[in-house]
Amino acid sequence: MKKILVGTHNLGKFKEISSLISKKYIKINPIKLKIPSPKETGKTFISNSRLKANFFSRYVDYPVISDDSGLCIKSLKQQPGIYSARLAKKNGGFINAMKLILKKLKNKKNRSATFICSLSYKDHKRMISVKGVVHGQISKKIIGKKGFGYDPIFIPNSKNKTFGEMSKHKKMLIDHRYLAFKKLKKIIKTL
Repeated sequence: MKKILVGTHNLGKFKEISSLISKKYIKINPIKLKIPSPKETGKTFISNSRLKANFFSRYVDYPVISDDSGLCIKSLKQQPGIYSARLAKKNGGFINAMKLILKKLKNKKNRSATFICSLSYKDHKRMISVKGVVHGQISKKIIGKKGFGYDPIFIPNSKNKTFGEMSKHKKMLIDHRYLAFKKLKKIIKTL
C-alpha cells in the first residue's frame, strides 16, 4: 500500500482530510513520527499550505498533503483569516475565540463570512495547490457540538444550520476542505 503524510497537527483536520483520501493509501500523522509543526510565515492560505508541504516532505520519502484554512469575516476586515488557529491558541481555545468574534460582531449588520481552505500536495515530481471556498454567515450564538474549530458559528449560504449542527457526512459534502480536495483529485486521480 502507498503512504501519504497528512501534514497537520490538528486532529480534526487530520481525520477530515484522511477520510477524503482513497483507501489505497495509508494515512500517516506527523505527530506519530514526532515531526514538529513549521512556523506559518506565509501571508496567504496558499503560501502557508505550500510552506507546510515543503516542510513535512523533508522528513518522508512519500507524498505529503498539507492544509491551511480559516474563517474570513467581511465586517472584521477578513479577520481572523490566516490567523484563525492562532486566535484560538491565543485565547485559550476555539470556544473563547468564537465568543470573542460574536462580541465583535454584536452591533454589525453584515455577518457574511467565508471559510477558505488551501490544500497543497507534494511528491518527488511536483507541488500542486488548490483552494476551496464556502460562503456563509456568522450565527448569533455558538450552536452545535459537531465538527471542530469555528464550525459552530458558521452557517453556509442556503442552509439554516451551522457546520457544528450538521452530521459529519452532510458537512463534508459542502465544506471548503472537500471542495479543495475535489479540485486536487481531478489533477491527481489516485487520491
